[in-house]
Amino acid sequence: MADDDEYCAPAPATGPRPAEGPPFAECVLCRKPTEYPESHRGATLCPVCEWQEAQRTACSG
Repeated sequence: MADDDEYCAPAPATGPRPAEGPPFAECVLCRKPTEYPESHRGATLCPVCEWQEAQRTACSG
């Protein structure tokens, strides 16, 4: 049987690494700088919009 601490441990982050310095990509919702480089592909969100999006999807059922 697996150890409870091992079972409940969060999964390692697999997303893109934050940029070390400018230029940063703009948030697609509010146009503020994000933690990601301009070369990052896909929709980039600032930390605030990313958190709000996570709240919306968590509550959507």
